[in-house]
Amino acid sequence: MTQIVILGCGYVGCALAERLDAHEVVGVRRSTDGLAAVEAAGAQPIQADVTDPDALEAVPDADWLVFAASAGGRDAEAARETYVEGLRTAIDHFGARSSPPERVVYTSSTGVYGDHDGGWVNEETDLEPTTEKTRVLAEAERIARERPPAGMDGTVARFGGLYGPDRYRLQRYLDGPVTAGYLNMVHRADAAGAVRFLLEADEGRDAVVNVVDDDPVEKWALADWLAEQCAEPEPQKETLAARLEAVDSDQRRRRLRANKRVSNDRLRKWGYEFTYPTFREGYHDAISQFLADNDES
Repeated sequence: MTQIVILGCGYVGCALAERLDAHEVVGVRRSTDGLAAVEAAGAQPIQADVTDPDALEAVPDADWLVFAASAGGRDAEAARETYVEGLRTAIDHFGARSSPPERVVYTSSTGVYGDHDGGWVNEETDLEPTTEKTRVLAEAERIARERPPAGMDGTVARFGGLYGPDRYRLQRYLDGPVTAGYLNMVHRADAAGAVRFLLEADEGRDAVVNVVDDDPVEKWALADWLAEQCAEPEPQKETLAARLEAVDSDQRRRRLRANKRVSNDRLRKWGYEFTYPTFREGYHDAISQFLADNDES
């Protein structure tokens, strides 16, 4: 039976653990707070800090290593500590064992592409990260592919904007205002499902793959569709220029300007079948719950 270690077994990691029930799975969390959720997902819970090699001694050997840790804070310094230092520490630690992993999958973000004025990007597109945090993510991608020792292949899975249970943000879209620009999304089920596919189908060794759904959607169109489905009035809209005027953070402005459509052709050609190929299927449960709650009130 394959031994899998998920470093950072949180929102996506627990969903991944649930889908790997044919394997032996260990889920690692930085604190004790989420260990019950790891156990509920069917994984062996272990507390360890990915930046601390001594703490990683408590984690058993892995055939496959998944690095899905999230930063302890929102700033670039916290991101660097987790994604760069943590990933480097994990690869060095597990790679030096007598029985090292044969694969490591690092979950990155499509934010590394930067701004392409609404144009299409794919895995061959040059990276143009526009914020300190996305530059850190791009650096971590290089570590994932270049640092593993011989016999340990790295894979970078670039997630789009994650949504799903507890992260639908439905009311925010219904309330508005909604800023113009494209969204590249992936439901949590497919973020986890794609990583499982990469491992079990033995795809993506020493490669990068975008994990986004089939339909990048303009935010205004998404908001109007959600309002229609929920029998609510169309929300207020906001141009990008107006939104930028109201923001006092240069980092935030650069993030808002990062407008692109991300292709999932590579993942599709490898054979992955989406549970939620577009936002229309992905928001079904949230819309049904919204309508049921309104009927009761």
